Amino acid sequence: MFDPKENLELIDLFKRLRASDVRDGMDWVGYHHYGTVHHSIRPLFRPELPAVGIARTARYVPFEGPVPMLTHDDYTDWVFMYYDKIAHDPYRGYKINPGDFLCYDIAGLDVGVLGSNCTLDYAKMGVVGYLTNGGGVRDTDECIIQKINVWSKFVSQPMNQCRIRYVETDTVIAIGGVAIYPGDIIVADGDGVIVVPRKIATDVAKYARKESNTDKTRRKEQYKELGMKPDDTLK
Repeated sequence: MFDPKENLELIDLFKRLRASDVRDGMDWVGYHHYGTVHHSIRPLFRPELPAVGIARTARYVPFEGPVPMLTHDDYTDWVFMYYDKIAHDPYRGYKINPGDFLCYDIAGLDVGVLGSNCTLDYAKMGVVGYLTNGGGVRDTDECIIQKINVWSKFVSQPMNQCRIRYVETDTVIAIGGVAIYPGDIIVADGDGVIVVPRKIATDVAKYARKESNTDKTRRKEQYKELGMKPDDTLK
């Protein structure tokens, strides 16, 4: 994968930039019709600051079956096998780096591949956010309290078993009409998600920063004219 130091340098280029600023930066380098994840994919809650990270990807497909006719303790034993062999942690055996943004292509399924517990495990490793193209997240009351940044199409109740099968990690995926490659830059806030191809990230950040600075300069003037107290959005 990519050099963790280089990843952090790229993240720093996009620090405090809004998704809209980055959208403008993409336009400035000719990517008008690329990068914006479909607006149906929304944040679980509005973060205080934009989440910026490096894309790590995983792909699942629907579980083809058959579903065994098991209940009670027999079902419990089978579930342990399922999570170990069929729908295991997609990053098991893969190094997670600080600043990683985990992106799950789950084929639009209503499945809670993320929850209050596993997201904390990843948070301890430095993961900054999560993106899915289906449900993908459950235990949402706790996730909100824990400030787990998730962007998904909807929330889910069901667990993985009998519903979803892991395929591969660190591969190109598609979410919300955008191809996401490992190493791309993800910027996500209350306006949604934008994906910046790594090869153009420096140029995009340059023009996004110009747009951001122009906006802040003008709003500072307007705040003063309106007698409004400056806030963190002007920093």
